[in-house]
Amino acid sequence: MIALVSSAARQREIVEVFIRHGWDYMRQLLTLGKSDEPELPAPEVLCNILTDLGPVYVKLGQLLSTRPDLLPSAYIQALSHLQANVAPVGWDAIEVTLRQELGELPETVFSSFEHETIAAGSIAQIYRAVLKNGEPVAVKVQRPGIAAVVAQDMALFRQIAGLLSATDFGKRYNVVDLADEFSASLRNELDFTQEANYTERLRQNLSTSRWFDPKQIVIPKVYRHLSNRKILVLEWIEGVPILKSRLATGQTEAEQSARHTFTSLAFRVFLQQYLVDGFFHADPHPGNLFYLTDGRLGILDCGMMGTLNPRMQSIMVELVLAIVDFDPDRCAQLTLQLAEPMDISQPINVAQLQADYDRLLRRYHNLNLSSVNVSEAFSQIIEAARRNNLRWPSNIGLLTKSLANLEGAGREFDPTINIMDEVRPLMIDLFRQQLVGNNLAQTALRTALEFKQLSLDSPRQVGFLLNRLTSETLTLNLALQDLHALRKTLDDGANRRSFSTVVGALIIGAAIISASQQTPQLQIVSNVLFAVASLLGLWLIVTILRSGNR
Repeated sequence: MIALVSSAARQREIVEVFIRHGWDYMRQLLTLGKSDEPELPAPEVLCNILTDLGPVYVKLGQLLSTRPDLLPSAYIQALSHLQANVAPVGWDAIEVTLRQELGELPETVFSSFEHETIAAGSIAQIYRAVLKNGEPVAVKVQRPGIAAVVAQDMALFRQIAGLLSATDFGKRYNVVDLADEFSASLRNELDFTQEANYTERLRQNLSTSRWFDPKQIVIPKVYRHLSNRKILVLEWIEGVPILKSRLATGQTEAEQSARHTFTSLAFRVFLQQYLVDGFFHADPHPGNLFYLTDGRLGILDCGMMGTLNPRMQSIMVELVLAIVDFDPDRCAQLTLQLAEPMDISQPINVAQLQADYDRLLRRYHNLNLSSVNVSEAFSQIIEAARRNNLRWPSNIGLLTKSLANLEGAGREFDPTINIMDEVRPLMIDLFRQQLVGNNLAQTALRTALEFKQLSLDSPRQVGFLLNRLTSETLTLNLALQDLHALRKTLDDGANRRSFSTVVGALIIGAAIISASQQTPQLQIVSNVLFAVASLLGLWLIVTILRSGNR
């Protein structure tokens, strides 16, 4: 067996899991080092394999669920529901971690600390406690020994990626870089100071808004002096997940109106994150959206966040509008602005991409706008790009996951809600911001400086161009997209025309010989020419019919 990691027992355990679920390719890869083209098992089987491999691989599956640019939608949907089946660690082990990280006994920091876990995950467990000043807090404690488990399993995963890198699959998806990316994501999750930073940044971003009342939003306060890499102490939020709230089942007109207002508030909060702040909560499932006792919205668990730069935000706004306008050509143009080829040796067939988008958007063409599931349409746009050899940036995958979770939770809580109804009132502000930014004077000054620089550079550039023209050293570099497909089409047309000319010449020659034949030998030549012409003509007709281009 190849020595991929130091623990031979772990290697055997992993191989046994692959054998038990019938994934023979991975068994051969680990034991024999074979690196043929991999075949993924069915989505449900893959989820079962990751669950049996343990919490690190469950977390890996959850990270893969944020990458619709890599996997088909069936896998993304299955992996999105992947949960680690881990029993909570006993209080004695947790108490040891608390003492080590706090540097003192928990009793000196907290007036009370409940020993029963509120939630237990693959990375950490959460407890309720009360500080000495009487403030209730939520304490997130890292599972003892999880860092060593993550390091061991990620070492194995990176070396598997190294074996796969020799295959076309590995080169197309750049699996080595993916392994490094997933390793970095898991290391970030092990550092709770990162989550503390994310929480404070989101809290600051949502403290002001033109679209909703910030007082209706609660992001937990971080107690920095008590938090570190392995412990995170947050303000206790008194409430319940939205689907367990009284509004979720209320049937009176007042309750339905309140439910719609609350859902609209949640949508606007996240639309600001996506389209204005460029920093967004990537996992807004119903368990992370709380209905507080005073009617406010609480947003929890900022461990997974995404970012979008202004250019991406602008393109995403246009892409949503292109989907709503059923404009496949614009969707293709915007895709090419963001995505990059998976395999640079294969040309991008833009016409095929536009045709796929056209076919996709036709499904929604006769639907009322309120019936359009924007996150589903957006996911299919990404998958169509993937089928056409295009890879989206990883943060677009996070945005897709966040949007899908938000829209799914919103519609489950309030089926009458629609994301486009919430976007429409915000569009004027969005376009104004894209045109002039938040500071009109600053934007005008920057534009003036750019014009000044252009006016200084233009004479020099014109002079350079004239010098190159007069010295006859000017060369043009042109990159024509999809030129390979155009050349192939022209070659096919030229070949058919040549065959047609040859067939016609043979028929005419045979006819001339037949009309003036004097000997049996010429009769044979004439028949042979007719036979050859007939065979070539028949072959030409068959190829035209088989190509579908008639």
